Amino acid sequence: MATAKTKTVWFCKECGNESAKWMGRCPACGEWNTMVEETVATGKKNGPAAVSVPGSGHKPMPLSHIDSSVENRMSLNNGEVDRILGGGLVEGSLVLIGGEPGIGKSTLSLQIPLHCPNLRTLYVTGEESAKQVKLRAARIGGDDSGCMIYSETLMENIIAEARAMMPDLMVVDSVQTMFSQNVESSPGSVTQIKETAAMLLRFAKETGVPVILIGHITKEGSIAGPKILEHIVDVVLQFEGENRGTYRLLRSIKNRFGSTSELAVFEMTGKGLREVSNPSEMLIPMHEEGLSGVAVSAMLDGTRPFLIEVQSLVSSAAYGTPQRSATGFDVRRLNMLLAVLEKRAGFKLSVKDVFLNMAGGLKVNDPACDLAVISAVLSSNFDFAIPSDVCFAGEIGLSGEIRPVAQTDRRVIEAARLGFKRIFVSSFSSLEGLENEGRASAIEVVKVADVPALCRTLFKN
Repeated sequence: MATAKTKTVWFCKECGNESAKWMGRCPACGEWNTMVEETVATGKKNGPAAVSVPGSGHKPMPLSHIDSSVENRMSLNNGEVDRILGGGLVEGSLVLIGGEPGIGKSTLSLQIPLHCPNLRTLYVTGEESAKQVKLRAARIGGDDSGCMIYSETLMENIIAEARAMMPDLMVVDSVQTMFSQNVESSPGSVTQIKETAAMLLRFAKETGVPVILIGHITKEGSIAGPKILEHIVDVVLQFEGENRGTYRLLRSIKNRFGSTSELAVFEMTGKGLREVSNPSEMLIPMHEEGLSGVAVSAMLDGTRPFLIEVQSLVSSAAYGTPQRSATGFDVRRLNMLLAVLEKRAGFKLSVKDVFLNMAGGLKVNDPACDLAVISAVLSSNFDFAIPSDVCFAGEIGLSGEIRPVAQTDRRVIEAARLGFKRIFVSSFSSLEGLENEGRASAIEVVKVADVPALCRTLFKN
């Protein structure tokens, strides 16, 4: 029987394109410095040829005959995870959870079966021993009667054990440690990750067992391995947050069964991850009143509105060259906002240090935070405290105008629910959704057209 031959090829980590030689730029996706070398088999062992038997496979179906009923979902007894998945875990789906080391991926994946004893779960661990998993389970707490631990990295053994057990849920920690004996390369390589993900996808779709994969990320923050891994899976969830902090954000990057603009918030405790159902409570001010440089923004992440504290410090440049530093906010956008303040409103900030921080360790991408950012900067510059019952929601344009943002009415309702008395928005904002909302009557909506009008209204005293 002839053995398979091997050869060396180059794969693109972004798109999986194969090349016979190294190239600085991938010809398929155009990315630079993404080619990695792999050894692959170039033939198959001699054996009976595959024969296509009529009637043995699926037949093409008219689109009108396909059942479009709602997918069967299973609850994971975790409100935040169920919501970010679109209402629960879909049968036969493949979910990828990524994040930095120590941020809580394995904790969450183990916490799910411990809090769902009604689900027979096969927990496959390739990074830790069964004893280490047991110690973590004892710390988290819960009912472990339905959780089976399997310490293995060979995919053929894992699939065979899963088919024999037929669990309700399967967890694989992590996909980078798994390997198949059909591929002659080390675990974590491009070829192994592609083959492993394909085997797990085939198992999930054939049996209807949902599979949760844990994935590492690179130093750039993307899922390690080829980009095709994210194309294969049905759902991609990514953890964000600082390891030194207590709060973790689980963001939906891709979801074939729900929205891709959802965000779940957790707090890391000694007993695992605790759901934070109202993130506004942890992000609004937690200090005494009368401090300058603090403003509250009514932002929206996905479909969830919440309020976040924006902190700013403006001081004279001590070393000649002014510094610009932002934590949780794009420093380039901060420089743009400072330029708008100087050009359109006449504030001379070019000779001052400006530091900006988003409370709670969040990374903010919502342009509605612009109005709170410049308000916090001006508050620190004037040493004038903004009242604690005032919040902001608006985008700043290059001409100094305040532009409306999406779903302003939902932001106003959230601010009113938390007890805020005034909210500054664009004068062009549509507030049609407030007509039938009784709580909105408790908050004053102040409409401003540009930055000078904001300064006259906010700092009139």
